[in-house]
Formats: sequence, structure tokens, C-alpha cells
Amino acid sequence: MMAGLHGTDRVSAHPAGRVRRTTSRAFTELAAGAAICTAVWLLPIPGLMPDGKKCLAMSLCAVCWWATGAMHPGYTALALLAGYTLFLDSELVPAATVFGLWTTPTMYLVVGGFLIAKAVEASGLGRRAALAFISRFTRSYGGMVFSCYLLGLLLSFVIPHPWPRSFLLLSVMSHAARSAGLSQKAAANLKLAVFVASVPASMILLTGDSTLNPLIGGFAGTTVSWLQWLVYMGPPGLLALALTGTVQLLSYRQREAFQLDLVQVRSQLADLGKLTRPEMRVIAVMAAAVLFWITDSLHGLHPGWIALIAALSFAVPPHALLDAKSWSGVNLGTLFFLCAALAIGSIGKAVGMNVWLAELIIPQQTVRSPYLFALLAMLICMALHMALGSALAVLGIACPAIISFGTAAGIVPLAAALIAYTSVSLHWLLPFHHMNLLVGCGDDGGGFEKKDVLRLGVPQTAVVAAVVLFEVFWWDIIGIF
Repeated sequence: MMAGLHGTDRVSAHPAGRVRRTTSRAFTELAAGAAICTAVWLLPIPGLMPDGKKCLAMSLCAVCWWATGAMHPGYTALALLAGYTLFLDSELVPAATVFGLWTTPTMYLVVGGFLIAKAVEASGLGRRAALAFISRFTRSYGGMVFSCYLLGLLLSFVIPHPWPRSFLLLSVMSHAARSAGLSQKAAANLKLAVFVASVPASMILLTGDSTLNPLIGGFAGTTVSWLQWLVYMGPPGLLALALTGTVQLLSYRQREAFQLDLVQVRSQLADLGKLTRPEMRVIAVMAAAVLFWITDSLHGLHPGWIALIAALSFAVPPHALLDAKSWSGVNLGTLFFLCAALAIGSIGKAVGMNVWLAELIIPQQTVRSPYLFALLAMLICMALHMALGSALAVLGIACPAIISFGTAAGIVPLAAALIAYTSVSLHWLLPFHHMNLLVGCGDDGGGFEKKDVLRLGVPQTAVVAAVVLFEVFWWDIIGIF
């Protein structure tokens, strides 16, 4: 994965040379972040109170480290949280604000999502579903690419995190590519489709990306139910899925003969036999979970608690699908990263940083047209995303500013936050711009490279614009404005 981010090391063929190069680069990146922090901390900044300047300094340092990969994002997050706690006024920024995400059910939606993914993987249900779909509906290379998009959407109903879904599909598509005798280039493009498809597919359900989607309501100061999210983001997400898939099919024209060995695929499916008890258990539990997610506005249970209950049910004997080893699937570094990225926005609001940034980056002239507002907000968010890389960090900084900009234009906070979310979550140029792509880039992932991601990332900018404009049209119809 890191090979996809930093490129192949050509300084020395000797392992020691590579280690020295990596260590030197990491030190330079850490020093760059520290230098930015020091400069902002010491220089006078008119209009920004002292704690706001400290918050800005530490936040920019963390964003620099996240963007460059100076060290693991989880360690950067811990450093940022510790800095907020130690150097900011505890009356303005109490520990409960710094670590606020841990006290919300949103955090446990993420934890539940990781554990559910392990249970689905352990049961074998995801692999069975993918093989069954391919054996019945795939007859061409374009059909294989289409399968990546549709299966990514279908699996999002039972696996509330894009990375496990992608790696589950990757194993199936790798077998299919070998069975069809695809060249290395064609196979890499097919595997790229697995990870690219996870980007728009994650937008459609509130639980499509349990690490990001539930946070958007918090940025807007409101609560979004599972069904509300589906109504607001379902049609735009489906449009994004269709347009992104079309861009990929047009960007890579398959000219080789395609001959998928359906006999082999069906043989693999037959080897799985009839539905097992663990698979039926997963189907029953996840059907109940989806039902409760859909009706959360009626019973009042947050989707996070439903996900946690579903995960716990898989740990109950007999025939438990989760055991002590399953905790390895819960990425603690990701949890702290989420906490820190969200804290940038909440703490920035408390110390005045968000207001200062809004005045700095947001046009002073009021925008009357919601379509023009959407395009301007998109350009601001995409520019920040190009520079900073981390979607969560950008949203932590941009959402409060975009919401303030939208309020002046008569746009409700939730609509402004969702436009910012779409502009960032659907956008990329290079792998580090989107974790869904970064985790699959390189020989230890999907086998595709930075140039493959960039080839799709350039026309993807037009897709983002089309979806954002459609959102304004759609929300005007359903009355969100």
C-alpha cells in the first residue's frame, strides 16, 4: 500500500538503502509539520485569539502528517488529541470535547461495523453471494466491472465498512481474472474497479461507510436517521455509482478476448455446498439489523447501538462467529483518527478558529442561487482536499465554514454539510486522497498503481460536479431546503 503512495524506491537496491531513504523521508515530513506548527504558533495572526491560533497550528501540523504519511494516522491523531488537551484552555476545551466522539453511539457504529465484517467473512456468506452473482450475470469484461459496482452496493447492506467489502470482493475478482485469462493490465483494472466502486457505493446508506457517514449530522448539529439518509443520499449515490462506473468503462477499453470459465466459478460455488448454519445466522441477524436501521426514527435506537447488538449476537455461543482473535479486526488507530478529525471541527468552533477560517476562505458576497452555492462549496472543498488529502480532516475544517457560507445563502446546515461531504468523499486524484483507494494500491493490495488511480481521478471531477448539482435539484424536490 505504501508503495502506491510513495512510489518505488530507486535510490538503492540494498535493503539498508531503502530503510535509510524511508527514515530520511519520514523525518523530513515530520520536520515539515513541526515547522508549520511552530510558524503559525509564533507568528501574529490578526483576528484569531491565542487558543484559536494554537488550535490552527496543531491542526495544520496533524493534517500535514496525515497527508504525507509521516507516521501512522493513529499516532498522529494521538499527538493531536494530546496537544489539544495539554495546550488549550481546559475551560474552553474540556477533555469531554476533545474525546467527545468516544461518548457517542457513532463510535460504536464503527466498532460494530468492523466486528460485523469479521463475522460475515468468517461465515463465508459474502464469498458465496459474490460467486453466485458472477456465475449468473457475468458474461463479458464490462459485466465483470459492472459486478464490482453492484456487488459493492449489495454488500453494503450487511458489511457497514468499505474496506472489508473491498477485500472480500478482491479475492473473488482475483479468481475470476485468472479464470478468464486476463492480462496483468486488465486484471489490475478489474481490481481497481473493486476499490473505486466502494467510493460511490458508500454514499448510499448511512451504514455504507460507518467511519464517515454518521459524522455528517454531527457537523451540521442534527441527527440523521437511517431512512432519512437513504432518502437524501440514495438517488445522488446511485447516480454517482452509475457515472463512476461509466467513466471507468470508457477510460479503459478491453480489447483482449474475454472468456470467463463459468464452469470453474460454478465449481467453486458448488464446493461451498448448501447454506451453512453460520451463513443463515448472518442472514437472520443482518435482516433484523437492516429492519431496525430503517425504522430507527420510530423506536429511537441509534444505528450504532443496533450495529453493536448485531455484532455481540455473533459472539454468543453456540457456534460463535466472533472470538478473541476477532478483535484484531477493530482498527484502534482508525478510531483515534476519527476522534481527532472530528475534534478539529468541534474544538475549532470553541476557540474561534472556524469563524476565522470561514472569513478567510469563504467569499464575502452572498450567493443567491443554490446551484452556484453548491459549485462554489464544491470547489472550496476539492481545493482543500487536493492539499490536505484526508477527507475527515478536510470536513472537520471545511464543514463549519461551508455551513456558515450556506446560512448566508439561505441553505440549511444539513444540506450544506452534505454538499461538502459529497465534494470530498467522491473526489480523488491520487491514492492518498481517498483511503478506500489507498488501502488497495500497490502489489500488496489490488495490484493497480498511482497512474491508474489518476487516470480515473481526472474525469471523476466532472462526476462530482454532476452529482452535487443533482443533489440541489433532488433536495429541492423533496423539500430539504
